Amino acid sequence: MEGMRPWENLEEFLLPSDENYPVVLFNGPICTTTGLYRVTLLDIGEAKELIQTFGFVSAVGHHGSAEVLSRVLEAEVPMNRIEYSQKIGQKAIALKLKIRPPEGLILSASEMAQIGFELLLLERLE
Repeated sequence: MEGMRPWENLEEFLLPSDENYPVVLFNGPICTTTGLYRVTLLDIGEAKELIQTFGFVSAVGHHGSAEVLSRVLEAEVPMNRIEYSQKIGQKAIALKLKIRPPEGLILSASEMAQIGFELLLLERLE
């Protein structure tokens, strides 16, 4: 039909523009698919503003991390062990511990606070 544009991926048509994707929250920095990413430090105020502006989806797979993010972002971040593929143009916030804990150790929120952490902004560019 004239004037209609075929979409190779129906998801591109159904989802809002890149600027309106919800922010995805991760319990660690992860590239969920191939692509070009930019990773930068993010302060708490900027993180709060992002989730207030765009909303968020939790892909946080550990209870302690969900609790830390809930406190820091002042939002209820549920633990949600899901497979998630970050979209081009979508922002993600990742919790990154200051040190790598020993293998198999599952930390509580208070242990994470003692170790220290930072927030990273992961942007999928391509």
